[in-house]
Amino acid sequence: MSASENQDRPQPHVFAGVSMRELLAAGEAARAISTPPRAPEAPPVEPRKAA
Repeated sequence: MSASENQDRPQPHVFAGVSMRELLAAGEAARAISTPPRAPEAPPVEPRKAA
């Protein structure tokens, strides 16, 4: 046997999975935090009737 055959092979890294629901929720939360609040809309002004 050669020396390279005796060496342990490196194990692949295992990453914790993230569900699509968690990924989408994180995106929505980031968008909500980074979007400035909107100013309240003024009520519509009705045109005056000529007297």
